[in-house]
Amino acid sequence: MVEKAYKFRFYPTPEQESLLRRTLGCVRLIYNKALAARTQAWHEKKERVGYKQTSAMLTSWKKQEELDFLTEVSSVPLQQGLRHLQTAFTNFFSGRAKYPNFKKKRMGW
Repeated sequence: MVEKAYKFRFYPTPEQESLLRRTLGCVRLIYNKALAARTQAWHEKKERVGYKQTSAMLTSWKKQEELDFLTEVSSVPLQQGLRHLQTAFTNFFSGRAKYPNFKKKRMGW
């Protein structure tokens, strides 16, 4: 079976670029907050926190006044960030990967 890939250049308008940066920043924030919550729950209570619990945490974070900017972006990428974290933990527990890392802010695409 031959797999093909297509590469496209993306030239966003200033408004699109602003929305993308805001969305990706929120995804990174949610990923890092969920990773911190899962790590803290394990170190303090020796309990595993799964996707369902982190999804509930996301709902509560969106209601906090200091994080109300999370409601300005689509919830789909935020949920996908939590799914990526769940996959990272699944790979860690099965021995295929190291413990998940916090995501850093990177400049550029």
